[in-house]
Amino acid sequence: MNRDKNRVIIFDTTLRDGEQSPGCSMTLNEKLRIAEALEKLGVDVIEAGFAIASNGDFNAVQQISTLMKETIVCSLARASIKDIDRAWEALKGARRPRIHTFISTSALHMKHKLQMSPEMVLGKIEESVSYARNLCDDVEWSCEDGTRTDEDYLYRSIEIAIKSGATTINVPDTVGYTTPEEYTRMMRKIIEHVPNSDKAIFSTHCHNDLGLAVANSIAAVAGGARQIECTINGIGERAGNAALEEVVMAFRTRQDVLPYTTGIITENITKTSHLVSSVTGLNVQHNKAIVGANAFAHESGIHQDGMLKNAETYEIMTPASVGLGKSTLVMGKHSGRHAFSEKLKELGYVLGNNEFLSAFEQFKDLADAKKVIYDEDIISIVDDGMRDNEGMQIISWKFVCDKGIPNSATFEIVDGGDVKEVHSEGNGPVDAAFLALASLIDGEHDLELYQVHAVTKGTDAQAEVTVRLSENGKTVNGHAAHTDTLVASAKAYLSAINKIFVKREKKKPQEM
Repeated sequence: MNRDKNRVIIFDTTLRDGEQSPGCSMTLNEKLRIAEALEKLGVDVIEAGFAIASNGDFNAVQQISTLMKETIVCSLARASIKDIDRAWEALKGARRPRIHTFISTSALHMKHKLQMSPEMVLGKIEESVSYARNLCDDVEWSCEDGTRTDEDYLYRSIEIAIKSGATTINVPDTVGYTTPEEYTRMMRKIIEHVPNSDKAIFSTHCHNDLGLAVANSIAAVAGGARQIECTINGIGERAGNAALEEVVMAFRTRQDVLPYTTGIITENITKTSHLVSSVTGLNVQHNKAIVGANAFAHESGIHQDGMLKNAETYEIMTPASVGLGKSTLVMGKHSGRHAFSEKLKELGYVLGNNEFLSAFEQFKDLADAKKVIYDEDIISIVDDGMRDNEGMQIISWKFVCDKGIPNSATFEIVDGGDVKEVHSEGNGPVDAAFLALASLIDGEHDLELYQVHAVTKGTDAQAEVTVRLSENGKTVNGHAAHTDTLVASAKAYLSAINKIFVKREKKKPQEM
């Protein structure tokens, strides 16, 4: 099949490497929502998980496989028959499945991590790739810690992987060690020295330990790679991965020196970024490129003057090109359903009738409470409404906070058709609220994170709260938004408790 020589495949690993960020564990429903958003974004490959890692990962890969219409669905697997079998079992319902198997090739990893000789590793490459190819026509192989691997040994490893049936070869910068010039040179030399390199597509997977992940990914493409492995918002292990949005917009903006194309629908970038941030609880830093709150903001008088005369004076891309609406007052308490519907379309949301009515009701309540409604407020309403609503919900609340008397919190909780009341005193209303809600669940769990984020500016801004709870080494995130920080905090805590119950239910069959 003839391919456009400058077409770069976008391989998104938000659901696998991204989820490995501490505290970024996602529920199945959250993963499905993100997978659907990634397909709408136009990514070519979704690495849906590490099927053998847990039943949760297996179920996610399996369900995403049946959900995707066009996107390739991939599962990671170590160089073992058991891993590969488990990956294929999860993937075989996909229209376009891919098995991604890997093994370390650097002397450091082979000696201390694998405790295997170089010849043993070469044998494992042949065995695992051949086995995977007998199951699936699309096999990717990765040489973990590739950028710190001896050149000649790297060439031998890649040659064997391609000969054994790998159709994509990924040479990852696993620890974010390399530099752009080194990486370009390395890719060129691999393609030149590996005899059968023309039979595979070369890929890059860069970590951001030195802040070079995006630059290195682009450098690898300059050296001949035609697949980039990346994540939304750059989330991932340690300092994260190459950020999809930055790589894609670099190609789109600098076609004069980067004549590469992707299948990404860039107008969906901001919406997808907000979704991932909402689900993971990792807020995007304000000065983050492309999707940060300040990416298209101008405060300097000189900059504002230039922008008013010609936006190109200080913006090398338009907010619309990444799906960003204007952060101005365009909605208020007098806005009707039609205006709200149009605003949702402008922001890229298509809601069902019930979801729309619920979001509109929340919008009207917020408009009564706030002077200014920003796009970010509406996005927060929709994202909060789309989160899991299963389990217990708060239907009324009362907080007492005064000098000289005990601080307390009282809630009415609906669980199915039952309504119960919980109450507690504490060192402040937040502590009292968390203690009251904690009484709804048996057993010990720890509060690992309590984070409050103002969605927009001003004292009437919505508070977006993330709560992270851990139980027996497993963590869950709860999220909620409300103009009252105490209410948002309580709802986020209860959201996390609901997820603990879900994890317990999933665990029961395994313990039988």
